[in-house]
Amino acid sequence: MEPKPPTSSEEEAAAGPTTPRFRLGKQSSLAPSRGGENGAEVSGEAAGVASFQMMYLAHEGNAEGIRELLDAGADPNFRDSDGRTALHISACEGHAEVVALLLDRGAEAVVEDQWGSTPLADAMHYQNHDVIKILEKHDSNHKVAPMHVNSDRDVPEYEIDPDELDFTNGKDLAKGTFRKATWRGILVAVKKLDDDVLTDENKVQAFRDELDVLQLIRHPNVVQFLGAVTQTNPMMIVMEFMPKGDLRKHLNRKGALEPLYAVKLALDIARGMSYLHEHKPQAIIHRDLEPSNILRDDTGHLKVADFDLCKMLKWRRKVREDKPVTSPGNACRYVAPEVLRKEEYDNKVDVFSFALILQEMIEGCLPFHDKKIDEIEKAHSSKERPPFRAPAKHYAYGLRELIEKCWSENPADRPNFRVVIDRLSAIQIELARRNRWKVRPLKCFLSFEEKRQHGHDTVCRPMPFWKLFEIESGISVLIDGYRRYLYHLERRDRREASVPEGRSEKASVRDKPHDSLGKGRFSPNYKL
Repeated sequence: MEPKPPTSSEEEAAAGPTTPRFRLGKQSSLAPSRGGENGAEVSGEAAGVASFQMMYLAHEGNAEGIRELLDAGADPNFRDSDGRTALHISACEGHAEVVALLLDRGAEAVVEDQWGSTPLADAMHYQNHDVIKILEKHDSNHKVAPMHVNSDRDVPEYEIDPDELDFTNGKDLAKGTFRKATWRGILVAVKKLDDDVLTDENKVQAFRDELDVLQLIRHPNVVQFLGAVTQTNPMMIVMEFMPKGDLRKHLNRKGALEPLYAVKLALDIARGMSYLHEHKPQAIIHRDLEPSNILRDDTGHLKVADFDLCKMLKWRRKVREDKPVTSPGNACRYVAPEVLRKEEYDNKVDVFSFALILQEMIEGCLPFHDKKIDEIEKAHSSKERPPFRAPAKHYAYGLRELIEKCWSENPADRPNFRVVIDRLSAIQIELARRNRWKVRPLKCFLSFEEKRQHGHDTVCRPMPFWKLFEIESGISVLIDGYRRYLYHLERRDRREASVPEGRSEKASVRDKPHDSLGKGRFSPNYKL
């Protein structure tokens, strides 16, 4: 009798025991398909294995049952056929107590399944923040970016390869969060996010909101967004580099500005803010407009920057702060009173901040510079505003009235930035007309402080030779022109004096010898 061919079950038995696959609950964050997450593929024999029972208990979040299995000798690093451990499963399900227990009993934190996903990556994918905090303590060098995507097709188009950023000669810029770097041959400003952003849900959401705003805006008076690093750590935002720093440093160096120059800078700010407020379909409120967040490009023009606290008005006309307002340093001096009172506010809060910035440029000092930080809110509550100490001529042509209108207590009384631009443009024309015939004092008669006030170079240097030559040449041209003018007057007087009665002037000139002309004091040939 011929032997029967072995069945498939007999072949599996001959091949030895196989590692089962655990398919209960959430699957690996990098698995190609997670459609059957609720289906169970657990054989009866596998359920009897202590290590596999531990994976089931990890799915259920049963810490006491897992502790009993570990005491009985179960392997905390047991893997199924997909390479997943009990730590993977508990991280996916968000059972922080089980995760802590497994780590304390020797489970490996840095372990990858067959798709390359770690327990930390799974916890990041399913946004289990309590588990993330626990795993990061054991896996501090293996953090996954919160915005990491699994498919190349899902990578945002603004994504920048971090290897393209060169920080060799970079240095810290304003606020310490930005660093200068080189990207594809150009200088850029790179904002690096701290490590605590990975586990802080509010900061991660703020980072997403800032990216949502930056990729929508394009305007000459708004700092340009170039890209971001979101798929690896540290996450970064790449912006255009502004070589002349921020407006705060400029004001600290210059002090009070000439009204015409201050209005010119204010127009740059107003144009950028008008673009943000009228952005479609969602208006953008900056909410943190102050000199440190306004940057200067290489031509001296201003651009609005730093959209950490910005709000997007979608369907609502007003927003409210859902957490206490915290503005570092002097930034709270520019916050509108309704924001400090935690009331609902709209885009008019930026108009209020703009008025304080414009007045500061003319006055040359901070708003409420004589008050402490904790006294600012009380001053705003009592409807107090910074005093006007500069001469009245610096606020001519309605400039003071415009500032007072912009910082009105009632937000509805404040003009929008389109009106502000029209008013400032008219004031700029009047100031330019007033300064057209204004004679600037000679530099040699100015003191050091007067030179700085008028924008002169305060460093004493000898005058270059070529400038002396230009001055001498200009004077020579003027003298020569004036000499020719007098020469022609002399010729005319001689002709009129030499005409006898009854004869025409032409005949007199024709009969007169030419030797008598061109020899006077004012002749071009006359030598001094």
